Amino acid sequence: MFGASTRLRAQVEAQREPLYRLAYSWCHDAGLADDLVQETLLRALDRAAQLADPQRLRGWLCAILANCLKDHFRRARPLEPLDEEMAAHGQSPEAASASAQLAARVRAEIERLPLGQRQVVTLIDLEGFSYAEVGQILEVPVGTVMSRLCRAREALRARLMDFAAEQHDNVRRLR
Repeated sequence: MFGASTRLRAQVEAQREPLYRLAYSWCHDAGLADDLVQETLLRALDRAAQLADPQRLRGWLCAILANCLKDHFRRARPLEPLDEEMAAHGQSPEAASASAQLAARVRAEIERLPLGQRQVVTLIDLEGFSYAEVGQILEVPVGTVMSRLCRAREALRARLMDFAAEQHDNVRRLR
């Protein structure tokens, strides 16, 4: 039993970074994301007996993280996100600036999505979960996952196409 517990603890700890990326993509606050991950890991270790299938550890941890986020929003109102600088390596200043602007705009547009859509987009498009896994993680039907993803992608596409058109017009005016 001691060996299984140690093994599970190591597997849970190995998921810290992916959980942090996911939490950050949901809340856009480094401190809150760190707190959510810490709470997730504590809950997971306290409730390790509830994990029926060790192959589903990643999905189980994401479900716990989603519940921690829900609990946070029940307790307090959302905080304003902090701007974060991006470090560009190996690019020209112009390319680095354009890349940083695009990444910031994509993050901002994802942040503007309703929480349910933001969660689905990050779980499917960034973390690579299947629709069924996301449905289990968020405790919603697969059809709800699909419709949220469709609405989120349509909103992002429309907003980012506007941004691309703005950028194209700005470049044309500079020439």
